Amino acid sequence: MRRFPLRTLLLMLVALLAFTRLWCVTHQDEAAEAPPARPPAQATTAAPAAPSTPPPSPECRQVERALDAALRAPQEPTALAEARKRLDACVTPPPRACELGTALAARAPFSQGADTPLRGLLASLCEHCPPNVNACAQTVSRALLETAIGQPANIPELQWSMDHAGPALPAACDTLARLGLAPAAQAEVNLPPTVRTLVDGLVSHCQGPELLPLSVLRAAAAQQGTQAPALLTAASAKPVESAPVKPDQLLGAQPAFQAFDGDVVTGVDVSNATKGDRWSADGALRAGYAPTLKHLMGFRVRARGPGTLRAIVRTPKGVGLNDPEGGFSFVNPTVCRFRGTGEWESCHPAAPLVDVDAVSVFPESADGKLLELEILGAR
Repeated sequence: MRRFPLRTLLLMLVALLAFTRLWCVTHQDEAAEAPPARPPAQATTAAPAAPSTPPPSPECRQVERALDAALRAPQEPTALAEARKRLDACVTPPPRACELGTALAARAPFSQGADTPLRGLLASLCEHCPPNVNACAQTVSRALLETAIGQPANIPELQWSMDHAGPALPAACDTLARLGLAPAAQAEVNLPPTVRTLVDGLVSHCQGPELLPLSVLRAAAAQQGTQAPALLTAASAKPVESAPVKPDQLLGAQPAFQAFDGDVVTGVDVSNATKGDRWSADGALRAGYAPTLKHLMGFRVRARGPGTLRAIVRTPKGVGLNDPEGGFSFVNPTVCRFRGTGEWESCHPAAPLVDVDAVSVFPESADGKLLELEILGAR
């Protein structure tokens, strides 16, 4: 039996959990539409009648039947014209009509062109259907799960789906953030090239902080760098005036404060730190901020022996990794690689970061010593 690498299995599990959460969130709409239960009648006061849902318009009552007729006879101009007429007149198609989007996509595959009559009906349907029954948003979610296990995606088709996702675009972008950007922003995730290609191809279709969390977007761009040029473009920002900002809390190798005292003669032996349960997050030394550092622009490092710096970036709940002790979600991109020549070195992440909870130091030699670290940012 073929065995998947451990990281692939973990990524598949993360994708499954995120998709399950997305399904639950989108299906809350159905629960919200259900009429409230009527309270038991009182002996002295009659219970008020529950408000009735307005009946669908005549056009919406007929749209499902018209779409079904077009699916049965896709070469019949009359059936196509009737479906187009009914769909154009129906602002909010009923759920059963929206569910026909899957059949439309199957009968009019993107490979046959984006301008076929049935494909046009699918576009109109997606532009009016809610997330839980939106075929275009579901196509994006399915592609993100498939690319996580190495299957290549049809980027032009997915871009078309994002363009026509309508009210389901926020849900599609949320899936992109959870299954694409969050893994792309983690230092220890061996991101499949298929996921990177998909993220880079779709990120421009989710412009705006209301669609993609800025903290996750910037962190993913910092981690992927030039491997994802569209991601870098989406994460670009005007320079922020920065200066060395001393951390509020220091954990790990001691005396840690000597790496931030402005004296290059002193320092801390980071290679002697114990590798505990939190090593992958905290490293040999963790410089924390409370509240989080609003902007992180770069570093100045003076060290003996090579190493890396990771930023702990806070993200919306459930996006990325979970810190059970701190009670928040985060990603941890690598933001600096220093050679440790004993002289000052400057580092600038590929994209400026926001909402930085901490910076962690990871030595790469047996005798590494951090002489001085300046974290350049703004509160």
